[in-house]
Amino acid sequence: MAKSPGRIKKKPYLKALLFGITSAGLYWVVFTHEAFVKNHWGKGGIYAVLPIATAFLFSFIHGSFTNHFYSVLGIEAKKK
Repeated sequence: MAKSPGRIKKKPYLKALLFGITSAGLYWVVFTHEAFVKNHWGKGGIYAVLPIATAFLFSFIHGSFTNHFYSVLGIEAKKK
C-alpha cells in the first residue's frame, strides 16, 4: 500500500511579517529613545531587571521572526 503524501504545511507569511515588523519596531524604539534607555537601564537596584527583561523580549520576538522567516524560505530542521 502506498503512503499518503501527508498534509501540506502552509507557510507562515503573516506571522513572519508581523514578527519582523515587531522586531524592527522594538529596535526603532530603543534607538530613538537612547537617552531614556541609558538613564533607566543603568540605574541598578530594581532597575537591573530592565536589561534582562529587554534581552528576553528581543530574543523571543527576533527568534520567532527568524523561525517563521526560515519556514517561509523552506528551511526546516531535519526530522529523524
